[in-house]
Parts: sequence; C-alpha cells; structure tokens
Amino acid sequence: MTAGSSIAQSPEPIIRVENLQKTYQMGEVAVHALRGISLNISRGEFVAIMGHSGSGKSTFMNLIGCLDRGNGGRYMLEGVDASTRNRDELAKLRNAKIGFVFQGFNLLSRTTALENVELPLVYAGVPRRERRRRAEEALKIVNLADRMDHRSNQLSGGQQQRVAIARALVVHPAIILADEPTGNLDSRTAVEIMGVFQQLNRQHHMTILVVTHEPDIAQYTRRIVHFHDGRISNDAIVSNPRDAAADLAAMPQLDEAVQSIAAAAP
Repeated sequence: MTAGSSIAQSPEPIIRVENLQKTYQMGEVAVHALRGISLNISRGEFVAIMGHSGSGKSTFMNLIGCLDRGNGGRYMLEGVDASTRNRDELAKLRNAKIGFVFQGFNLLSRTTALENVELPLVYAGVPRRERRRRAEEALKIVNLADRMDHRSNQLSGGQQQRVAIARALVVHPAIILADEPTGNLDSRTAVEIMGVFQQLNRQHHMTILVVTHEPDIAQYTRRIVHFHDGRISNDAIVSNPRDAAADLAAMPQLDEAVQSIAAAAP
C-alpha cells in the first residue's frame, strides 16, 4: 500500500477519463451506453458511482476495470492509456492494477479463506511462501486473521465479503472496484463492510470506487458521481461522510431502545 505522503507528490489523477463513449449494437439498433464521459479520480479518493438501471454506471465500471473497451474517448490508468490496449494487454493491466469485489463474493466454497485469497497470486506465478505471506497480511488487514483456515462455507456473509476484499488487496492494486458489495448483506453487516473500506481508504490510502444503488451506503464515501442516460448528471463531494465505526457502536444502543419500547407496550 502506498504511504500517505505519495498523494501530495502525485498530482496526476490515478484515473483520467476523457470523452469516453460506448455503443452497443442490438440488431439494427445502436444503444448509447456512455455518451462522452469525462472524469478525474485522484489517488486516495473514495468514490460512489450511482445511477438507475440503464444509466451507464455498470458499463463505465467495466471500462474502468479493463473488462471492455470504449468506442471513443480515452481512459488513462496510472498514466497508461488503456484505450489503445488489445484484449491481452488489458488483461495484464487489469491483473496488475485492479482489485475487484463483487456482490456475490465469488469464493470457492470448499477452499479456506487463505487459499481463496492466494488465488490471484497462484495465477500470477508468485512463489508459495510469498503468496502465503501476502495472503495472511491481507486477511489481517480485514480483521480475519483468526478465520484464515476456515472454509468459505463456514463463514458468515460479512466474513465472506471480507475474504473477497482481502483477495482484491493481495495483488497490491492501484484501485479497488467494488460492484454492489453490500447487496447481499443485512444492514448491520453492510455497515461493517463499509467500515472496512473506510479503514482501507483512511489508513492505507487505497483508491476505492463503489457501485451502489443505495444512497445510505454512498454516504460512507467521500464523493458521489451520479450517472443518467450515459452521462454524468451530478458529481459532488460528501462534506460529512458517515462514520461506519460510530454507526456500528450506536446500533446496539438502538436495538436496546427498540426492545425497551416493545417490552413496555401493552
């Protein structure tokens, strides 16, 4: 993870998007998913991407994640022009610079947390001892050091998502892209996961982009970009982000208050 001082020393945005366009051909109909998106994201930012279905946010994340290429415009990732790369070059760029976290966790159910986190390093040909060290380090960061030998199907949903975050971290990515990471979780666990992202952003200065349709979840980030009909409709700084740790501390008190009211009811 980069030190905080590197943010001040790196004025160039980690993500620079200029007039990015994407059109899908559906038979004889051209669907304009992105209609000229321009956006800069600095190193160390924590950004929520929001928008209704069909707004273009998923297409945008696919392009940012080097899973697809646009039909026009330019996308620079840490100074590398991804717009000009072929499929194999995009795969190398993706594997080297991007950590993904998905709504469905995408873990191997009968494999331990440690082995799940090691997988990207196995594919990258990292020696066994080194990949174990890095996997253990990543699990410690997400507070799962005591669960690394548990299989995925022995973990709660929140713990599985922490494993998925550790797996994204283990490659030492430039950015983390999280697609609806709280979508399969209850409200308390969702706040816990946003707390993990806040810790990564504040303490490790990770650049994080979260796609979410939940306004409450977006309030834990530091900037919210709204998409509408393939364009950015609003881009605003969150002046007072919600603090996940504080919200979690208040939740048991809220539960106790609700129980007290219920007990006093006739």
